[in-house]
Amino acid sequence: AQVLAKYKPALNVTVLVSHLRGTEQMVARALERFKSTRHIVLYYEDIVTNQTKLVDVQEFLKLPRRNLTSLQVKIHSGPLQTQIDNFEDVRKLLKGTSYEKYISTDYRL
Repeated sequence: AQVLAKYKPALNVTVLVSHLRGTEQMVARALERFKSTRHIVLYYEDIVTNQTKLVDVQEFLKLPRRNLTSLQVKIHSGPLQTQIDNFEDVRKLLKGTSYEKYISTDYRL
């Protein structure tokens, strides 16, 4: 985990916005296709920041409530700008777009 934590990826800013837009469209299509199927929308950030979301999932799946734990090890911590090699380029590109929220200091995982 310590070796992986030292890795700082450089994001390809020439395709970043189009990839983010494509991902949004893919999610919208998936939600549209499953609208007649019993489902819940669950965001990773909600699970990490709100333990009651896991209770909601267990209730949705009609499972008995259990205290869930993970053996996952957090690799990256700290501000996002210290984890992306070309963060300044990414920040400039996303400034003023709907994706700017992802690089905000208020946006936490």
